[in-house]
Amino acid sequence: MDSSELDLHKELKKYFGFNQFKGLQEQVVRSIINGHNTFVIMPTGGGKSLCYQLPALVLDGTAIVVSPLIALMKNQVDAIRGISANPGIAHVLNSSLTKSEINRVKEDIQNGTTKLLYVAPESLIKDEYVQFLKDQKISFVAIDEAHCISEWGHDFRPEYRNLRSTVQQLGENIPIIGLTATATPKVQEDILKNLDMTGANIFKASFNRPNLYYEVRPKTKNVESDIIRFIKQRKGKSGVIYCLSRKKVEEIAQLLQVNGISAVPYHAGLDAKTRARHQDMFLMEEVDVVVATIAFGMGIDKPDVRFVIHHDIPKSLESYYQETGRAGRDGGEGHCVAFYSYKDIEKLEKFMVGKPVAEQEIGYALLQEVVAYAETSMSRRKFLLHYFGEEFDLETGEGADMDDNVRNPKTKVEAKDQVVLLLQTVKEIGQIYKAKEIIYTLTGKVNAHIKAYKTDTHFLFGKGKDFDEKYWMALLRQVLVAGLLDKDIESYGVIKMNKKGEEFLANPTSFMMSEDHEYGEADDEAIVSMTKAQVTADAKLMEYLRDLRKKVAKKLSLPPFVIFQDPSLEDMALKYPITIEEMANVHGVGEGKAKKYGKEFIELIAKYVEDNDIVRPDDLIVKSTGANSALKLYIIQNVDRKLPLDDIAKAKGLTMDELLKEMEQIVYSGTKLNIKYWIDEILDEDQQEEIHDYFMESESDKISDAMKEFDGDYDYDELRLMRIQFISQVAN
Repeated sequence: MDSSELDLHKELKKYFGFNQFKGLQEQVVRSIINGHNTFVIMPTGGGKSLCYQLPALVLDGTAIVVSPLIALMKNQVDAIRGISANPGIAHVLNSSLTKSEINRVKEDIQNGTTKLLYVAPESLIKDEYVQFLKDQKISFVAIDEAHCISEWGHDFRPEYRNLRSTVQQLGENIPIIGLTATATPKVQEDILKNLDMTGANIFKASFNRPNLYYEVRPKTKNVESDIIRFIKQRKGKSGVIYCLSRKKVEEIAQLLQVNGISAVPYHAGLDAKTRARHQDMFLMEEVDVVVATIAFGMGIDKPDVRFVIHHDIPKSLESYYQETGRAGRDGGEGHCVAFYSYKDIEKLEKFMVGKPVAEQEIGYALLQEVVAYAETSMSRRKFLLHYFGEEFDLETGEGADMDDNVRNPKTKVEAKDQVVLLLQTVKEIGQIYKAKEIIYTLTGKVNAHIKAYKTDTHFLFGKGKDFDEKYWMALLRQVLVAGLLDKDIESYGVIKMNKKGEEFLANPTSFMMSEDHEYGEADDEAIVSMTKAQVTADAKLMEYLRDLRKKVAKKLSLPPFVIFQDPSLEDMALKYPITIEEMANVHGVGEGKAKKYGKEFIELIAKYVEDNDIVRPDDLIVKSTGANSALKLYIIQNVDRKLPLDDIAKAKGLTMDELLKEMEQIVYSGTKLNIKYWIDEILDEDQQEEIHDYFMESESDKISDAMKEFDGDYDYDELRLMRIQFISQVAN
């Protein structure tokens, strides 16, 4: 059919009720109607599905749509049935159908009723379906989520690799339509090659989502409080929180509910009925927040999601882009916050162990891009778009100021000479190294690769050691985005020279760079206090509380940390608790401790609040979930029964470290735990007395200080166990 014979605007209005097409939609629709192979790269929210739905409705025959996600297929079939009086206009063909349902689908295809047939790739390659479909009139085959074809993508699915041969079996010259919302240049090339889409018309919409605000925050032990505070400031708005594990999804959902935020969990561990119910509750605005693993959102078309929070950093920038893309699809506000800690990256690296080497290499290369994005201090939008092969102009680009780095810029410094040295190093040592080895070469550090290529004897080795590794990594990332060097994906990230880099070497010009953000372990406490300080942690009250703690400790002949630890005092200076019940909600203070030591502290705080006319921030009192209380009760009961600690840990699927953490929380919040029976097995009376006396006289309860004091006489866990016993005996 020739699209010029059709009034496409009339068809658009008739089927979908729109007066005009969006972006590239009209050109794509015409290409498909004219029978061309068509490749569409269109970010989430661009109206990708209409590109194949409208041609399917106006062309003769049935269009086959291949999609990996059952939820997505169901959503789309429901939507298409909604615009037609005949429910047979669209069908799903997958393993969940009964024999009679399959026959119904076949009948509707044979008599020309069905315009759109949605299939999973594993269903399409089944012989019985191939045999049936090859006798039918197929208008075209659309392959959605086409990035699943590429092992360089973030969601590789091997069954996608066989689609080309299956389509050939269905008939001669059937047009193929490939569609994806996220594809780097390498993945795009892979899709075209694998689907053998010769002479395809390629339509590439901009990846820029100008209404989205991108932000990365340090992930500290107070991340849950940070999230609750963020959501409470956006009361009544819809949002999605992404977590890596099902367990974390459940925990966060419960924590939000306890704190008065309507939230539901969504992950593959829930049965299909519950998942569907939670999805509908979110769509129908019965709840504000969905806490989900990454499976969620595939095909959830809610236009007014106002924020997307990443509790855990995703495995790739494609995933990040796709997940943040759930926000602000209506063009309104969309705040995207990711909480970042390098520990999460290490966790993701561990998941890759045991996979085939090539898969590990690709996974590792994708992760390094995520690290670079999180740590960079340049425009996040420019960084993200460069990753997808698109250049962004910071002066004229839409949404240029919509990220934390642009709004709070780091000081820039001239780095022309360092760029020259970096480019020379890449060129002179033969373009054989990834980022890490280039930086080692510059700073004069040796590893196996550098030894093997004898780079440590090269005249440039160590030439950049006036600057540290962090500096060079930041510079390399910014030089890559500026296009002076290329990263070769085929060889898992080897850095190569290019024409622009050669030109810079021949004629160096000014290059202003800013150093990356640092998210170090050491800053953890500092970050917590800093974030609190921003939310008006009261320095003057903190002083009074410390003095009172000292006085109480002296009166009871105890070290101050036994009364309340520093983080608990900081929390009091933030929340101003003036009742025992409120005191029990302070970080690290349970009911027992609140009753035992709280009275004088709440009296002091109440007086301070009155004298200084302080408005107390009720919303800052983050209640803890009861989820853990069953576990704590189990531990308390079994310690009372003198069960071996390793048996308790094993019964609950905990490591010893996790069990000790739970026990520390129990005793620090004021409940007794007598573990002397266990300690007697590993330490004699004199040793116990020595450690007990140390804690009694020490200013601090930090294990690292105790390790220094005893200089290797006791190991880490022995000191932790003794500290638990000490706090239990003395404080509770």
